[in-house]
Amino acid sequence: MTFGGICMEKIVRGIHHFQTSQFEAHSELFKNLSAGQSPDTLMITCSDSRIALSLILQIQPGELFVLRNAGNIIPPFGAGRGGEGATIEFAIKALGVSHVVVMGHSHCGAMKGLLHPEDLSEMPLIRDWLEHASATREVLKECYSDLDGQDLLNASIKENVLVQLDNMRTYPVVAAKLAKGELTLHGWIYEIESGSILAFDPDMARFAPLTPQKFPAAIASRYANDIRIGVSNGGSTAGSVTSQELSGD
Repeated sequence: MTFGGICMEKIVRGIHHFQTSQFEAHSELFKNLSAGQSPDTLMITCSDSRIALSLILQIQPGELFVLRNAGNIIPPFGAGRGGEGATIEFAIKALGVSHVVVMGHSHCGAMKGLLHPEDLSEMPLIRDWLEHASATREVLKECYSDLDGQDLLNASIKENVLVQLDNMRTYPVVAAKLAKGELTLHGWIYEIESGSILAFDPDMARFAPLTPQKFPAAIASRYANDIRIGVSNGGSTAGSVTSQELSGD
């Protein structure tokens, strides 16, 4: 049995429904979009099929510029000439986005591969791609050696978001806009099973549930004071990285 499976016939029927029903209902919107786009936010997230951005964020076409790949990974500047850097450059220089969100998600297969590279022996391209998250692996070794299983996976998902934001800052166009106060960076986690979004709070040095009453704070630096997420200066856990914390409970 498959969950959420879709066949080509269903895709074609969906196209027909869009063309004969939805397009006409939004014809003015698409007419305006044909003249150009002006999104305010670049969203960098995983290719995982369970992340339906238009549904989760309740957005219309033209409101969000999107970059997706395995593990919501951003290779550091100069590490390659791939599409990630080109997309970031276009979003900031050509479109003038003022926000960049890196959003990881629960049960991330890429992070499972990062933790268990021995499972990738028949997927060498994925193994090589995940080297761009090698800093995440090192953070886990140094700061989370007491965790395993689901708790370690949750820690990897969170830390990887912060590592990729670090990588974002290596791009000259990003550094320049940050210095001028014209760009803000945000780190989010989407929990598939609950629909919750957690946003990294740099003052608390932890991820906390995102609510309409609390606009997500910009991340000026990777951490406010601490090395390990959820650990206070005194060393006591202010909420360890567990499945309960990932769900925001």
